[in-house]
Amino acid sequence: MITGETYLAFAELAALGILSFSFLLAVLRVLRGPALPDRVVGLDMLVTIAIGFIAVIGIRTGYTLYLDIAIALGLVGFLATVAFARFVMSRRYEEEFTSPDPLGLYGEERE
Repeated sequence: MITGETYLAFAELAALGILSFSFLLAVLRVLRGPALPDRVVGLDMLVTIAIGFIAVIGIRTGYTLYLDIAIALGLVGFLATVAFARFVMSRRYEEEFTSPDPLGLYGEERE
């Protein structure tokens, strides 16, 4: 018969495995891009995955201090996303980082 402790231990290991795989996929998105917004979304996903790791570690150890750390990390990640959104909306982004797609990767027509 499966007890609650063994079920919790299995769920913790499964969560760590899934988080590790998603961490790998997010790192690949950050490295491959192809554009700056894709990399920023990948970094935001890394922050979210880190919060998941902190939550699982908090459950495993039983310390509630990890909850405060996860909340602080979530706030920092949110502020970074808002700052990037403001950057995208500025003219500087349009002037410096947008250019025609020479390889046709995004389905734009060539002139």
